[in-house]
Amino acid sequence: EHIALAQSADVVVIAPASANTIAKIACGIADNMLCSTVLATRAPIIVAPAMNVNMWENPATRENTEKLRRRGFDIVGPAHGWLAEGRKGWGRMVEPPEVIDAIKIALGRGGDLAGKRIVVTSGGTQEPIDPVRHITNRSSGRMGCALAEAARDRGAEVTLVAAPMAVPDPNGMKTVHVCTAEEMFLAVKEAVSGCDALVMAAAVADYRPEKAATEKIKKSGAKLTLTLAPTRDILASLSGSFVKVGFAAESQDLIANARKKLESKGLDLIVANDISRCDAGFASDMNQVTLLDRGGKAEEVPLLPKSQVADRILDRVVALLARPARGPE
Repeated sequence: EHIALAQSADVVVIAPASANTIAKIACGIADNMLCSTVLATRAPIIVAPAMNVNMWENPATRENTEKLRRRGFDIVGPAHGWLAEGRKGWGRMVEPPEVIDAIKIALGRGGDLAGKRIVVTSGGTQEPIDPVRHITNRSSGRMGCALAEAARDRGAEVTLVAAPMAVPDPNGMKTVHVCTAEEMFLAVKEAVSGCDALVMAAAVADYRPEKAATEKIKKSGAKLTLTLAPTRDILASLSGSFVKVGFAAESQDLIANARKKLESKGLDLIVANDISRCDAGFASDMNQVTLLDRGGKAEEVPLLPKSQVADRILDRVVALLARPARGPE
C-alpha cells in the first residue's frame, strides 16, 4: 500500500513533522507507513517541523533537518509562537496557508514560467512632508501580491519590490521593502538586472514635497503651502531587453490615456484600471481591467478575483517571453 501511495502522489506533505519523524527519514528508516511512503516516492516532499523548542534547537535535529534540505526536501518553518507546553519559542508549526504556499511552489516548478526571473512591484509609495506626515495613495498592494504569487506558482523566481501594503508579504520569494518613489526606482533598477520581465503594479507617487521638514510642522491656523516636485518616471528610466508591463489607473478616458502611457514609456503591455468603479480596484479583492499591447490589441478582462486577473496578465507575459528576443531600448 505504501508503494501505491508513493507512486500516486504529486506531492508529499508531512505536517506536523516531529523530531522523531525527521530523524527517521534522515536515516532512511522505513518502519511505518509514513516513512516507507517517503522512502519510496519520487514526488516533492514538504516537511513542516513542529516540536518543543529544546528539541528543535538540539544539534541532532538541526543536522537531520539540514540533511533533508540538502536532499531536496522543502523545509517550511518552524515558526516562533506558543508551544504545547505553554511557553513561546521556536518550534511551532507554520500556519496552514504557508504550507499551502509551499505546495503551490512545489507543483509549479514545471510551470510555464519555470526558469524565468520576474520582478513585481506593489503597494503605494509614501513621500514625506515631515517626520509624521506623508503624501500617499489608496493602493493596498493586493494586485501586486496576486501577480507575485501567481508568477511564483507558475515556476518563476520572483522578486517583489514592495512599498507599504495593507496585506502581508507573500511567501516563497525575495521581498525588498521601500517607501518613497526614489527608493523604489533604486530597488527596481537593481532587481531588473538579468530579469526576464518587470510588472510595475505599484502605485508610485507622481509628485513629492520639494523639501521635507525635519521637524513636525505645527498647526498655526494659517494656510500651509506645499511646493511639489515631480518624482522620477521609473518605467521610462529603465532600459533592457526584459518584458515591461505597466499599469494605468485612470478615472476618465481610460483606454486613450492607457495607450498614451504604453507608447511614451516603451511598454510591451499595459493594464488599464478604471479607478472610478466601486466594485473593483483599490482595497478590493476583485478587479476588472483591459490589457493593451503594442500591436493595438485590447483584451477586456471581466470582473474577477485579483488572483485570476493576475493569471490573465501573466498569460500575456508568457506569450511575450516566447517571441523573438529584441535588443535593449
